[in-house]
Amino acid sequence: MRIGIPKEIKNHEYRVGLTPASIKEFVRAGHDVIVQTLAGIAAGMPDEQYRQAGATIAPSAEAVFAGADMIVKVKEPQPSECALLRPDQILYTYLHLAPDPEQTKALMASGAICIAYETITGNGGGLPLLAPMSEVAGRMAIQAAAAHLEKSKGGQGILLGGVPGVPAGHVVILGAGVVGTNALQMAVGLGARVTVIDKSLDRLRQLDLLFGNRISTTYSTQSAIEQLMPDADVVIGGVLLPGAAAPKLVTRAMVKTMKAGSVLVDVAIDQGGCFETSRPTTHDDPTFEVDGVIHYCVANMPGAVARTSTFALNNATLPHGLALANLGWHQALKNDPHLRHGLNVCQGQVTCQAVALALDLPYTNSEMLLA
Repeated sequence: MRIGIPKEIKNHEYRVGLTPASIKEFVRAGHDVIVQTLAGIAAGMPDEQYRQAGATIAPSAEAVFAGADMIVKVKEPQPSECALLRPDQILYTYLHLAPDPEQTKALMASGAICIAYETITGNGGGLPLLAPMSEVAGRMAIQAAAAHLEKSKGGQGILLGGVPGVPAGHVVILGAGVVGTNALQMAVGLGARVTVIDKSLDRLRQLDLLFGNRISTTYSTQSAIEQLMPDADVVIGGVLLPGAAAPKLVTRAMVKTMKAGSVLVDVAIDQGGCFETSRPTTHDDPTFEVDGVIHYCVANMPGAVARTSTFALNNATLPHGLALANLGWHQALKNDPHLRHGLNVCQGQVTCQAVALALDLPYTNSEMLLA
């Protein structure tokens, strides 16, 4: 199989689909790899490293898409990239289709086999290909919040960890999954006062045993969130429904009760966001204000730490990528139910039920399609 790695073109997206080390694995398995020139340069991986790994360097995205049977990316294809896809070509990347009807329609029209990292499941449950970027985003969320609490950036002028004699800032974390746990670790490390909200009592018990009286845990109800908002200096939104649009846990009315200069970081923005007032932003223009509250809603946060993110992502995506190349998409999906959950769009049909429900589109069961 011929594997294609285009250069990412989303705003300030510096990650790359495969590292030279990963390419060596594909080449060793008998596959050809085409990499667009400078695809990895921003993550510290120049063309020469890809050549040494056995890849061919192509001058443009058009050449990569035209020459490859499978495209491996990081972020969802932009409109110009969707136009380059062809029927039965495999696209293996993050898609986040539930809040994006235009991309979904473009992928359906392409006839491609579109496999989303974020809906592939794992043996012990969870979403192992989403987890590494959720770890990065959760940690970055606290960094971003701490920076935007500074007065020069529109915040309250609060040092998140406080100093002796001055109280620390209060961080409220919505969701105790991978994003929330990593945000929690960073916030506690900075000395912030932290409250974690989740619907899983088991998870809250685990965090309580781990962090003790350094954090507070709260069972998630609308009333509990309403009561916490006026005291919060930072709110991190880290909730997720696999493949589906994120639930709107914080309403516009709740935002109005917050202190001016407080900061909301919506890590769920890829799936539509969990704050009613959220809209996607970019690294170029990361924030906006609603009712005096700073909203940080960058949709590709891990792209800013491209080298760390690329290596972390490849550790998770490589095994399934090799299976798709070695067996072909049809057999690989038949063999592995976890990989099959990643199939979102196939030959013009939506095969992820959560996406179909979110966008009011017909749903095709992937098992029936493969049979």
